Amino acid sequence: MDRNSLIILAAAIVILLCWWPFVDNFLYPVEERATIAPPEPAVENEPVEPIRTAPVEESFPLVETQNPDLPENFASAQDRLENERAEYLFDSLDGGLLSVGLKEFPDRVNLPESETGYFQLNPWTAATILGLKIDGQPVQGFSMSRRNDAVELVRELDNGLRIEKKFVATDNYLVEATARLVNTSSATLELAREEWAVGTATPMADDDDGYLMGLMFYDGDNTQRIKQSWFENRTLGCFPGTLRYRYVNEANPIFWACVDNQFFTVAVMTESSPADGIASVWNNLELSEEEVRDFKVRRGFETSLFYKGVRLAPGESIEREFRVYAGPKKYNVLSRLSVQYENELDSIMGYGGFFGFFAKALLLSMNGLYSLGLSYGLAIVAITFIIKILFWPLTRASTRSMKRMAALQPQMKEIQEKYRDNPQKMNKKLMAFMRENRVSPLGGCLPILLQLPVFFGFYTMLQSAIELRGASFLWTADLSKPDTLFIIPGIEIPFNLWPILMGAAQLWQTSMTPVSPGMDPMQQKIMKYMPLMFVVILYNFSAGLALYWTVQNILSIVQMKMTKNEPVAIEPNPRAAKKAIHSKKKRTGR
Repeated sequence: MDRNSLIILAAAIVILLCWWPFVDNFLYPVEERATIAPPEPAVENEPVEPIRTAPVEESFPLVETQNPDLPENFASAQDRLENERAEYLFDSLDGGLLSVGLKEFPDRVNLPESETGYFQLNPWTAATILGLKIDGQPVQGFSMSRRNDAVELVRELDNGLRIEKKFVATDNYLVEATARLVNTSSATLELAREEWAVGTATPMADDDDGYLMGLMFYDGDNTQRIKQSWFENRTLGCFPGTLRYRYVNEANPIFWACVDNQFFTVAVMTESSPADGIASVWNNLELSEEEVRDFKVRRGFETSLFYKGVRLAPGESIEREFRVYAGPKKYNVLSRLSVQYENELDSIMGYGGFFGFFAKALLLSMNGLYSLGLSYGLAIVAITFIIKILFWPLTRASTRSMKRMAALQPQMKEIQEKYRDNPQKMNKKLMAFMRENRVSPLGGCLPILLQLPVFFGFYTMLQSAIELRGASFLWTADLSKPDTLFIIPGIEIPFNLWPILMGAAQLWQTSMTPVSPGMDPMQQKIMKYMPLMFVVILYNFSAGLALYWTVQNILSIVQMKMTKNEPVAIEPNPRAAKKAIHSKKKRTGR
């Protein structure tokens, strides 16, 4: 290895060792991510304008519906609805769904069952699901009763407005909810904007950096996702910018909205009464003493659906119908609901666009292999092997083309030398020469280009595939996270083995790949050590992605070994040969 190569290698290693401390301590300072202060009133008065996509219509003025004091002798009560999949906790203070415990999913993975409980959705009570605000004031102090399998809540305000809510737990992680607003007085009531809470997106675990948390909504035509990066408003995605604290959209009716993290979501579908808009606030999370852990991120997205003002005549009522999905981001469940209700609920998975097709195919394939008895790690290996077999003819043809290119390199160098003063003619002659000999400069790139959609499909799929949460393979305890074996003392950097193996295999593969003729020596060095940059980029990605890329590189090396010793004859293009013979006869007159 020459001196320049050693310098490049040393620089790549230094970047690898310093990148993540730089990200953690400079781009995301400790004092910024460790704040645990509860939401302060000052946040509501931040000099940040709400983001609006349509003019705001004036709401009716509120008549005597400001939140009154709690009813006399009010005492908050709680009740539960339960089925085989979930436990729903209701609270009478805000009159809604306080939290959801998912029985199939532990709070923390890879721990004994006795040391962990159910995973809790909406665990911090910043926004009780389907809690109601009128004109920005929370309506509290409901009376709660149980009738058969339903929880019912009632609150009657001093002005005669009666609010009735009913919740029924069904299957597929769904809760059916109805709400009626009844004018029991003898006067017309004009109500200001209603806000119905969707819930709060919260970190999933202590080491959750928050970048897969966010909110999403569907307006009947399109879905839109707002993530933490939008609120952080960083320049080029890296450098601190002016923080945004609110998001408001009231351009179109909203048919559902959700808050989510990497693997779980709470979605509120508005059924026959679509909402007029959505609003979200990026707030500090208020943690109880029991909930305080060493969370890397302690902010969440409190999101609500809102309806514009209405007028109620005496005895008149309006009804809101909601369907709440509170559960895992499982594609098979969400896709069935999406078809059943025709509302694209499965877009919560993030499998849209070109790469989404591959993500769905890979997820279904992985689950299919798992159902046959393979672990998820072995399923990823098997999928990689199957993909390699499918691409085998193309890869073999590509390797043969590259070998022919290498064999023809002396003649191509002669052409380059002969026409070096006329680059345009040189390129023309080179292309003609390659056509005559049935080789292409893109032959070596084509298999890589065709496999990129698979790579990005894996990346997209692993972003939200809850199947990999806690799935172990070899030394990897959780394929959805980096396979950290230990923290390197002194520099406090995690030692993740799969990305290192991936980089080593890719370096080996690169060293076996024939150099393209005419490539600049500096370009050759860059291509040779490009795998080290992949190690830096993918170092803290999920182990499942690094596993796929490592196995893919190893299988590519095996393929190259198998085709390396195959004799490759230079086969000129028959048409070009006939043309050359014809030209020769024409010149000689024979």
